[in-house]
Amino acid sequence: MKARPHQEGSDAARTEAVLRAFHEEGALGKAYDGRLVAQLWPFVRPHRLALWLALASILVTAAGSLLRPLVMLHAIDRGVLQGDSAVLTRSGLLLVGIVLVEQVLVYAQIYALQVAGARAMADLRRHVFEFLHQKRVGFFDHQPVGRLVTRVTNDVDAILELFASGALNAVGDLVKLVGIVAFMLALDAKLALIAFAATPPVALLVVLLRGRMREAFRTIRAKTARMNSNMNEQVSGMTVVQAFNRRTAAEAEFDEINRDYRDANISAIKYEAMQDAAIEMVAAVCLASIIVALGYHPVSFGTVVAFNAYLVQFFEPISALAQRYTLLQSAMAGAERVFGLLDTTGTEMDAPVVSEPVDGEPALALELADVSFSYKPGVPVLREVSLAVRPGEKVALVGPTGAGKTTVTALLLRLYDATSGVVRVDGRDVRGLPRDELRRKFAVVPQDVFLFPGTVLTNIAAGEEPDRVRAEEALRRIGALDLLLRRPDGIDTVVEEQGGNFSAGERQLIAFARALYREASVLVLDEATASIDSDTEARLQRALEELWRGRTGVIIAHRLSTIRRADRIVVFHKGTIAEQGSHAELLARGGLYAKLHELQFARQHEE
Repeated sequence: MKARPHQEGSDAARTEAVLRAFHEEGALGKAYDGRLVAQLWPFVRPHRLALWLALASILVTAAGSLLRPLVMLHAIDRGVLQGDSAVLTRSGLLLVGIVLVEQVLVYAQIYALQVAGARAMADLRRHVFEFLHQKRVGFFDHQPVGRLVTRVTNDVDAILELFASGALNAVGDLVKLVGIVAFMLALDAKLALIAFAATPPVALLVVLLRGRMREAFRTIRAKTARMNSNMNEQVSGMTVVQAFNRRTAAEAEFDEINRDYRDANISAIKYEAMQDAAIEMVAAVCLASIIVALGYHPVSFGTVVAFNAYLVQFFEPISALAQRYTLLQSAMAGAERVFGLLDTTGTEMDAPVVSEPVDGEPALALELADVSFSYKPGVPVLREVSLAVRPGEKVALVGPTGAGKTTVTALLLRLYDATSGVVRVDGRDVRGLPRDELRRKFAVVPQDVFLFPGTVLTNIAAGEEPDRVRAEEALRRIGALDLLLRRPDGIDTVVEEQGGNFSAGERQLIAFARALYREASVLVLDEATASIDSDTEARLQRALEELWRGRTGVIIAHRLSTIRRADRIVVFHKGTIAEQGSHAELLARGGLYAKLHELQFARQHEE
């Protein structure tokens, strides 16, 4: 008995480890910056004209900044010291002209660079969004929503910072550094070498901090995804949190995540501060070295002014490069995450379309031939199931929870691929049908209806062109038009987030209208009447008689009134078909269906 607290502690630790494994993201290993830039280039390439304009502006601006100290040297040695006012006038006008040209070009390069970045990142976001829509449903079974949201928002924004901060300016900074070194050596080689004697420590420090800064920004990206996941879960499950008084536990969990995120940012700030402080210190040491050297190595006053100007300019691009390197680390960490997602492959991706000839009219509308399926390896949900549905036939799938009923419809829609066996629709292997063509054949009414932001009309159209007359006809046919017209705006009523301003029954009726609007050849009802009251269901059942005409139907339901109208009832048990037949035949047989009827449907039958 004394081991029980230890066991409970172990269980809690194990649970925490599982949660962290699901939500947290480990380091991605050594990053190959060149590879990431190559992956970014296809999104930047359409906007390369703006980049070339920005680059040209940067190079001209860098050249102008290198000329300014030379103009100042000339003005002092030839104008001030020799008393030539004409030289001073020309030098002053030249400096004004250089500065004006530089500022105009700075505006052009900032505008061009940020516009190109905004457009490129918009293309990248759209690509990630489309990529997620192409993933198989199984992918989302083990991906926190917040993590995926982070990919499309925070991580792409981190890459955008490269453009917003003027990443191409690094080219200009490097040109300036090379030019400054060349001009200082040309003016006075000894003084230049003295000035640069203290710069190697900066390079050494940057090398030492580089790996740590990269790791810090990777951690920030991971903690951001973890925080977004937690916030999504807490807001989505707010009803449960409040109903079970879980607020204290939720706050404690968020506090831990928030502390981790804070500590990751503090770590990045620490390394960045160390880098900036080191650069400022070395700049001061270099300036002091020149002052001391002037006592032993006299030069003209103009040369002193020019050297001072070049020295200030020398450390400006170094500091700017350090800051841009910090942003580069953040951007590369974001790019690793985004392209790590885009590089995801395997069975979760939609398989390529395979052409398959079709001869004549198919004898079967739907078919599963020796199909087995597992969501997790080694845990079969379906075991060598064979099922054939003729065109126009209405088949009900019943059985205990977890028997595999809903999985059958998921395989027909190719939300998942069968582990073994063949799934056919209209006589064709679903793997040989383009995804959009396959799913246009189906209209699905689920138990948990999801409504998108918009209006009732746009939700009924569900991605198709909204047609008011067609939508109202669909509502009329299921007997729901009068219910929705009672609202002030009718079918133009705004749908709040997840349809919160509609009852469960109203959302279900909208889903039925959505299925009718699609005019598909196969209608799938997955517990579709579970959330509808008896009065509404009575009206719906009368409408269903008309809806079934000319359509193949697959019904997953527990309500007797829905199932007994099916042409055939297929009973699933532990992933296999236990029996099938009409309602009367199965009752007479006294098998599993009769037991289910007695246990689950007797109360409904009495009502």
